[in-house]
Amino acid sequence: MKCPYCGYDESKVIDSRPTDEGERIRRRRECLKCGKRFTTYEVIETVPIIVIKKDKSRESFDRNKLLNGLLRACEKRPVSIDTLERLVDEIEGSLQNSLDREVPSSLIGKYAMEKLKNIDEVAYVRFASVYREFKDIATFKEELDRMLKARRAP
Repeated sequence: MKCPYCGYDESKVIDSRPTDEGERIRRRRECLKCGKRFTTYEVIETVPIIVIKKDKSRESFDRNKLLNGLLRACEKRPVSIDTLERLVDEIEGSLQNSLDREVPSSLIGKYAMEKLKNIDEVAYVRFASVYREFKDIATFKEELDRMLKARRAP
């Protein structure tokens, strides 16, 4: 690791510990030439996920975009931001663990709907109305009837 003060290429690790999230390792280092100390962070390198949108264009997966969509669906609902962040973490983890580096946006929407259905049904319907592009009240009613039927089934 190159020293930020003198540019020397070698240093020794004095202390190493995980960060609060457990996603990174914080390392205190000491330059073997000038003796100054500095901090580095080690993270797992991930391959970027490419999202294929409905119009066939491609863009990098943006967890904030997904989180914002979920926040809109859960507006004025009793769903905490921590719950939504955990949900986004789970979806992102599923995408990272799959062998596909390119995923359709419909798959991300499907994952989000599955998870929202178990958290808050109103938020689920709100999200579904945008994701499935409900055209009229009849489409809403069909989805609500499907939910009620699933709730009654053992």
